[in-house]
Amino acid sequence: MRTAMGVWRWRRNPLRRTTDLIEAWVAFAALVSLLVLAPAAGCLAGLRVDATLQRAAQQQQQERQLVPAVVVRPAAGPPADAPQDPAAQHQGPRRSEVVAAWTAPDGSTHQGTVPAAQEPPRPGDRFRIWTDTAGRPVTRPLEPRTASVHAAVAGLATALGTAALTVTVRRLVVRRLTHERYRRLDRAWAAVGPDWGRTGADS
Repeated sequence: MRTAMGVWRWRRNPLRRTTDLIEAWVAFAALVSLLVLAPAAGCLAGLRVDATLQRAAQQQQQERQLVPAVVVRPAAGPPADAPQDPAAQHQGPRRSEVVAAWTAPDGSTHQGTVPAAQEPPRPGDRFRIWTDTAGRPVTRPLEPRTASVHAAVAGLATALGTAALTVTVRRLVVRRLTHERYRRLDRAWAAVGPDWGRTGADS
C-alpha cells in the first residue's frame, strides 16, 4: 500500500524527477510480483510436478510388486583390510546383504544379492522384496503422498526463487537509479559551482 501511494504521490508532484517516478513504479511492480506472480508461479510449478510424480507413482505401483524371497547365504563382504569410507561410517551401520532366491511375477526364478530383512540374516529366512515384472530387484514404489510432498516443496522453492529474483532485480534497478541521480547532481554542480556565491549570480 505504501508503494502504491508512492506512485500516486510522485504522479503529479512538480518536484519529482524521472528517476523518482521510475523507482516508484519499479517498487509497485515488485510488490505485485511478490503478492501475485510468485505465488502463481509456485502453484503452477507445484501442480506440474505433482502431476508428473503422480503419473510416475501410479506407473511404479503397477510395475513393481512384492514377491517372497528366501535367504540362501550371506553375501561376501569386503576384505577386513579394505579401506573404510569415512562418509559411510558417519551414516551408521549398513544393512547386511544376502544372496537370496525368489520367483518373479511372471513365474521365472531368480537369485541375487539384496539387502537383508533381518539382522543377523540366516539361511532359510523368508522375507519379501520389491521387483519389476521381469523379476529384477527395484526400490519401493513412490507413494502418492510422498509425491505430493515433493511437489509442494518444488512449488514452495519456485515461489521463493521468484520472490528472491524480484527483490534482487528491484535492488539492482534502484542502485542504478541512485547512481544516475548522483551523476546528474555532479553535472549540475559542475555547471553551477563556478558561479556559486558570486554577486549577481542566479544562485
